[in-house]
Amino acid sequence: MKLNADFSTRARVHAGRIDWVPSPMPGVARKMLDRIGDEVARATSIVRYDPGSRFSPHTHDGGEEFLVLDGVFEDEHGAYPAGTYVRNPPGSRHRPGAADGCTIFVKLWQFDPDDRRRHVVDTGALDLEPIAGRPGVAGRVIHEDARECVRIERWAPGARVEMTAQGGVETLCLEGGFDEGGERFAPASWLRLPAGAMLSAVAGAQGCRLWLKEGHLRLPITAPVSEAGHGR
Repeated sequence: MKLNADFSTRARVHAGRIDWVPSPMPGVARKMLDRIGDEVARATSIVRYDPGSRFSPHTHDGGEEFLVLDGVFEDEHGAYPAGTYVRNPPGSRHRPGAADGCTIFVKLWQFDPDDRRRHVVDTGALDLEPIAGRPGVAGRVIHEDARECVRIERWAPGARVEMTAQGGVETLCLEGGFDEGGERFAPASWLRLPAGAMLSAVAGAQGCRLWLKEGHLRLPITAPVSEAGHGR
């Protein structure tokens, strides 16, 4: 499967407007945002776990990062409530599930193969700070390395946000909304702009809160050949 697999063009999915698609695991459904591959895939998705659902134990040969959007995500390493950002590096293994149900935003097979650092951040506890040169924007870095920078940002009501995405930029609207490219982005709306593109957006009347990643799209786009366990 290839979905939004041309990383040289603008891509967007208003996930709140599309239906859930069942995964191979009972009680787990997803909304695919981009994907190269079938069940073993380089993928960006929103995944919903029904109460009591669970994936089989599996290894993430290509790593995974996810943000818990609602509920509590669980595995043998801990319980992660809404707002928790987790990076499980290549080679990590777990058995995820949700006793009471949850929804996560997840990216698979998008790590440096040599990255072995596990990273967990409670984004709800962060104090966001004004970002220099970007009026009306506050944020906080939740992960940064030579490949990419991941932030939580808050855009003030009516803020005009412009930035040149030298290495590309990807956003997921978490709260509120913004306008970009003649479209309104609401909670669960996802946008990806290629390297060198200009992000030009205006926050809505209530402002917005976003997950944002930049820098990663200047790198060669690779996809897995195989992976043990189940993809998402």
